[in-house]
Amino acid sequence: MGEFVRLEVSGGIGTIRLDRPPMNALNTQVQEELREVAAEADASPRIRSVVLYGGEKVFAAGADIKEMAAMGYPEMAARAGALSGAFTAVAKIGKPVIAAVTGYALGGGCELALTADFRVAGDNAKLGQPEIALGLIPGAGGTQRLARLVGPSKAKDLVFSGRFVGAAEALEIGLVDKVVPPDDVYSVAVEWAGRFTAGPALALRAAKAAVDGGLDGSLDAGLALESHLFAALFATEDKRIGMESFVANGPGKAEFTGR
Repeated sequence: MGEFVRLEVSGGIGTIRLDRPPMNALNTQVQEELREVAAEADASPRIRSVVLYGGEKVFAAGADIKEMAAMGYPEMAARAGALSGAFTAVAKIGKPVIAAVTGYALGGGCELALTADFRVAGDNAKLGQPEIALGLIPGAGGTQRLARLVGPSKAKDLVFSGRFVGAAEALEIGLVDKVVPPDDVYSVAVEWAGRFTAGPALALRAAKAAVDGGLDGSLDAGLALESHLFAALFATEDKRIGMESFVANGPGKAEFTGR
């Protein structure tokens, strides 16, 4: 368990909790702790889905600017790959991941929310990529995951301007998937994550790999990946359980084992 990032498990749901008051600034230590808990969440058979949560007041207001201000090109050239890799470790958790966003999710905080499969935001949330105001661009996936999520034009608007997006606009452009009162953000995210805890874990992992992997290449490459993953699931116990249950009892009644 890290100093600033912890993994809490209950009912098959793993909550990755940021806890670096007051704003959950994402310094190097937080980044490396995120990498560690992401690997743990991915590997643990106790965890079937994941919630990313920064607490009741703020998700994460961005990078630790004081730490970054002391870095020159040699230092950041050595660090940039690890920074991006820490966020990629969260994105590659092979289970459904829901970001529960309250308050600010800016810069690296927005990039962290982008690593999730779904985003629930409080109606007080502010999201954005304000790095341009520092003479920088996003460096942990903001130019890539944001463009894939909302399209290149909207992504350029946010990155070029550095402006903050309120919850209503974020919902409109597809940056978040659901807006609720701030006090309900975590419970709604947990409820959403709970939909997957009894599901076929290997099929869910394959579905995530197929969608995410297909976006990185051509349609033909994506279809080939889909076919490979589809066929591989015929070796799983859950495939047998799902089909036998369908034949005997109709759809939606299978009790999967996750194997």
